[in-house]
Amino acid sequence: METTEGSRELHLTMSNEDYLECLVRIEEEEQAVEGVRSVDVASRLNVSKASVNKAVAALKAQGLVEQSHYGKILLTDRGREIGTAVWYRHRLLRTFLTRELGVDYDRADEEACMMEHALSEDTMARWLEYLERQGVALGS
Repeated sequence: METTEGSRELHLTMSNEDYLECLVRIEEEEQAVEGVRSVDVASRLNVSKASVNKAVAALKAQGLVEQSHYGKILLTDRGREIGTAVWYRHRLLRTFLTRELGVDYDRADEEACMMEHALSEDTMARWLEYLERQGVALGS
């Protein structure tokens, strides 16, 4: 999945990508196979539940999530694909910043979040190839 181009096709905002990434992370960390609660997303992203509901409505309209009336949020295959790709980019960037440049973890995590939305697929692919040649393993 080409995250940047795919997100642009869907006119996803950085915030939309962050919600998808968050949903993927919660699914993975909590084995939430039956969906993710809005309150957990709100807590993780430090936003209001109303903000989550608004974002979910937008993502639902794009076919990226499903949610019955105030039920748990379920990623569609396309939503999971984009969210997983964003989370992968985030980890790659954070790993590079911490291991190769010695940036503090919290700062690297914050800056990776900003960078993950901006780099083209071509640049990211080249960076990944470079890091692999250098023996840099992807962090979690």
